[in-house]
Amino acid sequence: MDTAEPTPPAARAAAQDEQRAKDAPDAHPAALPPQRPQPPQLSLELLVHGVGGTTAQEMLGDPRVQLITGDDTAACYRRTDDADAEERPADHQGEPVREAYCWSNLTSGNGARALWLILLPFMVANLAHWMRPAAPADHPAQRIYDLLVRLLALTLTVLLAAAACEVALDLTAWQCAGTTVCVTGKSWLGWLDPGNSGWWSTPGRRLALASLVPLLVIGFLSWLSHRTWSAYESASPPPREPGSSRFTPHEERTALSLEGFWYGRRLVARLRAAHTTAGVLTIAAVLLAAGAKADGHTGGDTVLGVTGRALAALVILLAAATLVVVWRTARSEAAPDDQSDRLVVRALPYAAVGVLALIAVHSGWARPGARSHGPLPGAAAFGGIAVLQGVLVLALAVTACVLQRAARNDPRTALRGMGGPAVALLACAVGGVLSGGVAQRFADWMDGGATPGQAHAPIPGPPVLLSWQASVIPALLLVVAVVVMLAAVRVVIVRRRVEKDVPGLYDPREHPDARRTKRIAGTIARAGLTDASPVLVAATAAVTLVLGAGAVAGAWLTDRAPGRATAGAPPVVHAAAETAESLGSWLMSAGVILLIAMGRRAYRDHSARRTIGILWDVGTFWPRAAHPFAPPCYAERAVPDLTWRMATWTERFDGRLVLSGHSQGSVLAAAAVWQLDLVTRSRVALLTYGSPLERLYGRWFPAFFGPPALTGLHREMDDWRNLWRFTDPIGGPIRLTCEGGRRIDEGPLRDPLAFGRTLRNPLPAQILGHGDYQADPVFDAVRAELIARLAPGVPAQPGPADVAPADPAGQGSSGRSSA
Repeated sequence: MDTAEPTPPAARAAAQDEQRAKDAPDAHPAALPPQRPQPPQLSLELLVHGVGGTTAQEMLGDPRVQLITGDDTAACYRRTDDADAEERPADHQGEPVREAYCWSNLTSGNGARALWLILLPFMVANLAHWMRPAAPADHPAQRIYDLLVRLLALTLTVLLAAAACEVALDLTAWQCAGTTVCVTGKSWLGWLDPGNSGWWSTPGRRLALASLVPLLVIGFLSWLSHRTWSAYESASPPPREPGSSRFTPHEERTALSLEGFWYGRRLVARLRAAHTTAGVLTIAAVLLAAGAKADGHTGGDTVLGVTGRALAALVILLAAATLVVVWRTARSEAAPDDQSDRLVVRALPYAAVGVLALIAVHSGWARPGARSHGPLPGAAAFGGIAVLQGVLVLALAVTACVLQRAARNDPRTALRGMGGPAVALLACAVGGVLSGGVAQRFADWMDGGATPGQAHAPIPGPPVLLSWQASVIPALLLVVAVVVMLAAVRVVIVRRRVEKDVPGLYDPREHPDARRTKRIAGTIARAGLTDASPVLVAATAAVTLVLGAGAVAGAWLTDRAPGRATAGAPPVVHAAAETAESLGSWLMSAGVILLIAMGRRAYRDHSARRTIGILWDVGTFWPRAAHPFAPPCYAERAVPDLTWRMATWTERFDGRLVLSGHSQGSVLAAAAVWQLDLVTRSRVALLTYGSPLERLYGRWFPAFFGPPALTGLHREMDDWRNLWRFTDPIGGPIRLTCEGGRRIDEGPLRDPLAFGRTLRNPLPAQILGHGDYQADPVFDAVRAELIARLAPGVPAQPGPADVAPADPAGQGSSGRSSA
């Protein structure tokens, strides 16, 4: 067997260039060596679908398809007739072999996966990590920004554990189980009633038993994180030789091209250990607070008092170790982070569980005369968490401002670099709504319909701060409603302005139709709202910060729910406070139900998934860099799949390919091209359509998809074309000005293709919007141009002057319009 090493692609390319030079027309025939016929060279067209997914049969236009490589989760398919195309290259001259990469099972599943939406605050906090401004990577504020986001994410885990403790320990074991009136009619709590003098009837033992509920919640999230970590982060990426381009300046490179970007095994494991420890320690702190109160009121036992202080010291020590782990955790993207953590880090969660077990025994120790009344000690911790989150968000905003000053001035950057702090604040708000909504509804159910916290209620109810936070929700929704109304007015104004231009896009001989014109113009106006989304995010974040601060201040100053706190105020004020408190409580609960219902509909209804799924797929596109309990990153499977497929196919068959991506598939395609070595990257032509690369990713994630990064990507590729429409609410132009006649943006494409009824189109043409770009004749023309470029050999790469960022205020004028 021949064991010689295969010829490197660069050597093959050089040999091909030398051969073509010898075959030049001006070469003397006598000087040419005898030529052997060269085998036909194959080309490949790799299709990547977008949000919502589609079947391989639909992508390839053939009901008979065959799996080429992959599994049930993600795989490459071909038409059955093309499965052995590499063995018959002569049959595929002039037209590439078409192959479809299907990855929809990475983000979809049955209705039970809608429960992932409960992790929405964690996902949004993780999103804030990637929204940093495009400052130099070595800027000192970069590490501060990352640290602040990680600390903010840690507070969300503590808030989740505190909310679980509020429901299980405070409302159930402490308040309701300690009150005979509340226990009456609840047989499942009768055995905890202090009136029956049972072994479990003492407050400490009830709390120790109830602590199993939040412990199971934290344990389930930790197990789920470990399970997805094993399937995503700990799956070894394909080995490759990292390439560097002499045509790309350092400032135009992106972290997406680094070898370890899609492999964060150690980082997620460290964060999981830290967050699991923090959740367990939160439960331990609640038990310690209750035990300390009992010891103080009953005179206590000297041994119990000393033991409690010793256990508190252990909790503080483990909490300090957790903060150190979070402090020292940072992404290592230059190379795969495949090392194992130290034993002390891996042992942290187990040590926390051991300390919790000791504290449970300490809490359950007999304390004669101990009883539970009023709210559980430590309820003020919710206010402390809220204040800490507000301080961290403000510090994050200051850090982002510093980074934005050091970054290139790009007017299209969302919120001028403040997208990360705004999104982080919204993550805290969503976490507060979810935790408060569950606590409020559970308290209403436990007290038999009476309003918790009122004089006639059987139990005091949840902490006062949750009632204040619920009371500000109507005001927040009112502001959002005003912004939505302004957006609706904007749609009407834009629609009327666009109506004048729509008829000019079509054949003037067609009969004018005012209703048809109005519908097309309205679609264009509504699609443009995507560009105004930063206004909604900014308004919501600003009002949330102000109202949240007011809620904390009101809770701390009055120590009463808004209705009781305004009892002596004028009747109008008192009625408004009671209405806001009651309405806000229901709205918080409805938010939880609505979130789950939307998730189930999105995973079952294909059309709903296209609407809701883009936001979810944007959030889960990024690796878990801040919160380990966030939903897993599907790109850590999809990007290496595409990279490995392109690299191995070009290496084995010395071919070139067109990578065709729609919507979110175009983002995966670009990320995969960045991961290729230079030689393979230069053999790839990229075709994107309905792409959010600049419109969403470039604006909200400028450090990774900003104009310099996209410019560098185009310089290192064979070619890149992008199709877009004004009616598309997701896709848009790339906005790069290309010199020398090399265009990127092709559009705006005309949509619908025909205005009215004609002999060729007897029925009204559909407004396509974000879908079915292949129906436009321009798509076939652009695809044919890219395929025609798939000549043998490695093409000469463009120099630095061939591509430059466009004027951000432009509308993709470099591309021609098909109208």
